[in-house]
Amino acid sequence: MKIRHAMKTSPPERAHTGDRGVRKSAGRSGSVHEGRLQRLAPYVFMAPWFVGIIVLTLGPILASLYLSFTNFDLFTSPRWAGLSNYTHMFTADPRYVKSVVVTFTYVLISVPLKLAVALSLALLLNRGIRGLGLYRSVYYLPSLLGGSVAIAIMWQEIFTGDGVVNQFLKLFGINGPSWITDPRYSLYTLVILAMWQFGSPMIIFLAGLKQIPAELLDAARVDGAGSVSCFFRITIPLLTPIIFFNLLMQMVDAFQAFTPAYIIGNGKGGPLDSLLFYTLYLYQQGFTYLRMGYASAMAWVLLLIIAIFTATAFASSKYWVHYGEEG
Repeated sequence: MKIRHAMKTSPPERAHTGDRGVRKSAGRSGSVHEGRLQRLAPYVFMAPWFVGIIVLTLGPILASLYLSFTNFDLFTSPRWAGLSNYTHMFTADPRYVKSVVVTFTYVLISVPLKLAVALSLALLLNRGIRGLGLYRSVYYLPSLLGGSVAIAIMWQEIFTGDGVVNQFLKLFGINGPSWITDPRYSLYTLVILAMWQFGSPMIIFLAGLKQIPAELLDAARVDGAGSVSCFFRITIPLLTPIIFFNLLMQMVDAFQAFTPAYIIGNGKGGPLDSLLFYTLYLYQQGFTYLRMGYASAMAWVLLLIIAIFTATAFASSKYWVHYGEEG
């Protein structure tokens, strides 16, 4: 009787145990599936960014690297040319050398002057004057407008032979030259335009000045230090990380300057190629003469130049940039 009872009750118990095992297995598989979906979710949301960087950034970069070794005119298939674009650039193209000289001159003059103007105005605004927000907005405005075509046209009119500058000089009996068409002065009109766009580094300098503890300056004054001594011994050392950042940003931006040179130089480089910036000559080679392979080679050389300047700045920063002692 016990055996029969066991035989009668065993199948339902086994069936119940089996159902419970199936449910546990299904629960585990569901949890695994949900875990996989949670791990994949970030990649799904980032997929548009990955597609964009591959299709719109990495793809064109690799394509331009290949084209730099070819002869390509946008209408026929690229023809492999090896290193001929690069050798021609450095040995048989005097306008290329001229564009390098003009660009280097512009960078080495405009960047320090722009940073000096920006720091000077930041020090002035840091004195706690009324309406600080308004002044910051007004001073930042040139940085927003300075790279536009309209400002370049306005700048061209200001420095023409009968422009505002010469009209002002006539009040003092001075006959000014035609600043734009005179190769001795044309580049410096663009340097002045670059200095006028001081808003962005000025805001960053002002933020850095706000972080300098007032107690340090007060203690230095109590010890007899003057304003000049406080500036060079306290303010500048504590501000060197901000100076370094602004230097890098403005240097890279200056190497890529294009719009003012194109507008003021009428797209041809100005008088005697005095405004033949590197990017302007690159544009001429690619879209005027349809030498896209040569333009691609120029672009990669420019990338290398900027990388060398940036690496040099980082290598020298350990001698003059002070980040403070770590706790």
